[in-house]
Amino acid sequence: MRFTRVTLFFIAFIITLGFYQLTRNFLSEVEPQTFQATEEVLVDTAQVLAELVEDEITNGDEQTRGLRAAFEGARGNEFQARIFGHLKTRVGIQAYLTDAKGVVIYDSEHGKRVGQDLSNMRDVHRTLKGEYGARSSRDDEADSTSSILYVAAPVGPPDHPLGVLTVYKPQADVLPLIKERQRIIYTACGMIGGGILFLIGAVFLWLFHPIGKITEYAKAIERGERPPKPRIGIGKEVNTLAHALDSMRDALEGRQYAVRYIQTLTHEMKSPLAAIRGAAELLDEDMPESDRHRFLENIRAETSRAERLINRLLELSAIEGMKSLEKSEELEFGQIVEKAIDQAKPLADVAGVKIVRPQNKMKLRLVGDAFILRAAVTNLLENAIDFSPHGGTVHVSLELVDERIVLNIHDEGPGFPDYAKERMFERFYSLRHHASGRKGTGLGLTLVKETAELHGGSITLSAQPGRGTVACLRLRAI
Repeated sequence: MRFTRVTLFFIAFIITLGFYQLTRNFLSEVEPQTFQATEEVLVDTAQVLAELVEDEITNGDEQTRGLRAAFEGARGNEFQARIFGHLKTRVGIQAYLTDAKGVVIYDSEHGKRVGQDLSNMRDVHRTLKGEYGARSSRDDEADSTSSILYVAAPVGPPDHPLGVLTVYKPQADVLPLIKERQRIIYTACGMIGGGILFLIGAVFLWLFHPIGKITEYAKAIERGERPPKPRIGIGKEVNTLAHALDSMRDALEGRQYAVRYIQTLTHEMKSPLAAIRGAAELLDEDMPESDRHRFLENIRAETSRAERLINRLLELSAIEGMKSLEKSEELEFGQIVEKAIDQAKPLADVAGVKIVRPQNKMKLRLVGDAFILRAAVTNLLENAIDFSPHGGTVHVSLELVDERIVLNIHDEGPGFPDYAKERMFERFYSLRHHASGRKGTGLGLTLVKETAELHGGSITLSAQPGRGTVACLRLRAI
């Protein structure tokens, strides 16, 4: 994946660099091409005006009245010409006329250059020699926008001209056109390049964002969590991958689940079955009535333990097989706790333990599965009863804290040692009960933990030696 990211980065870099060079080349050609087009028009204009002047001089009009009248009339005209968004309202071409020695005898710019000797200027000098004469000069050397383009044409025979007619135009007149064309190039290249980069970015996100979600999904599964299958859009390939990964997860979990439970059930059932078989064999022998009664009690106790183990395994297997709640509804958690207390009360009466019901009667609502929640609360209560001394009390409280329903079940048992704290929710791990001295199934707290996670909550245990244990179940309220 890293190689692909690097590859896409270099593709984007190359495209960006290519568009930069393309834009730079386009922009570098705009100004010279515009000036070339302007010069081409000035050449035609100079040739036409030179013919007009030649006719006037030939006809004896040394004052070139026709040329003067043309420029004066043109300057007085009002017009509006919109060229590529640029509005032109005045004539930008001027002209001056020299005699055969290069001295200016007429200048349309209010006689500005009349009397000046321009024979050394490139436009006049080359034209008098029978060559093409043109130049670009600045009115202000410090201002690059003050350049003026001069194009000359011979008056009369090219090899022995009677004079030189030069038309000139400030380059500032065409700068708006240049800037407009540059803006168009910037916009076009920017839009095309940006569009390509956007498509590359979209492809990158379309491919790698879902893959990132799938990766996090796989890591969550590896950590033992129950994440829902991620929503990854409409891409066929990544959806196929997500479905395949989800199916593989179900298949592997189902296979591992069955193998693990067969192994653990076989291991855990060995102890009660061996005890039952040993006690049954001894009952065939003659023995005192007190011993016979003790062995019968062992059989009953181990049978009860095996039955509880199987029931807990069935409950836990039903919950662990869920990735999410199959059915959920809006519930009143206080009622669920009351039903769980009623279910656990016979066990508490036998053990000589009193259950103190919650005093808080406020409505605590949540969304979940009533059967699973009641089983979890019942397991917590039975666990508290099993570890309570005869005549002890189990305190049950309910409250709402930061939009979380908090159920606390506090017994008066011996608590649990520090070394057991990290293993209390581990499957089949159990401490010996206070009254019977036997171990439990080791599945009750595991079932509670699975239930809490399915409902977006948590379960914690805290204890102090000699002061009992507090089980705290937190669930999301609505």
